[in-house]
Amino acid sequence: MPPKISVIIPAYNEEQSLPHVLNDLPRDRLHQIIVVDNRSADRTAEVARENGAMVVHERRRGYGRACLAGMAALDAPDIVVFLDGDYSDYPEEIDLLVAPIIAGEADFVVGSRMLLAESRQALLPQARYGNQLAVFLIRLFFRHTFTDLGPFRAIRYQSLQAIEMRDKDFGWTVEMQIKAVKGGLRIREVAVRYRIRIGVSKITGTLSGTLQAGTKIIYTIFKYLIT
Repeated sequence: MPPKISVIIPAYNEEQSLPHVLNDLPRDRLHQIIVVDNRSADRTAEVARENGAMVVHERRRGYGRACLAGMAALDAPDIVVFLDGDYSDYPEEIDLLVAPIIAGEADFVVGSRMLLAESRQALLPQARYGNQLAVFLIRLFFRHTFTDLGPFRAIRYQSLQAIEMRDKDFGWTVEMQIKAVKGGLRIREVAVRYRIRIGVSKITGTLSGTLQAGTKIIYTIFKYLIT
């Protein structure tokens, strides 16, 4: 039997981009598509339903909260894929992320935007440099080399349950990667394509968002260094 693959898409005001994301998903190979509407002020939820996704509402703002709400709605999959709703990633590349897990070679796969030159160029400078600092600190303190904190990622469901995710906002991606290392998961990175997103980023698109995200990511790294 093919593995059951569920996709979680946290979304905040993504009515313009979300139809593209949902239309490009390889639906014939997916068990469940969950869009978590994180208190959007536009038609994000309606657009998600119109395009065949299950909609979960998380009224408390926060990227991590949205991901946790999506996890609570999972229907016992084998693999969980996290994907942003802004159409910066290529949803059809899910196959690249899940392949090492299906082959029994990995428990956790990060889609790296840093391995292809054209993908690196699509990242805003503040995101690119912030990623470089974060992965340097992970390598320094946890002795594992990542190239990116890319939000496009796949993980075995049992592994996701085992690492007990907790972060409610910007520390979500780095928490998962550190816990994967500390938990002894078999980790892989695969190169994924990346493009300029539709609309303005709620994080790296503003100075305040960049500072908040950067501070929380660094805090999370040091938090797990001492725990």
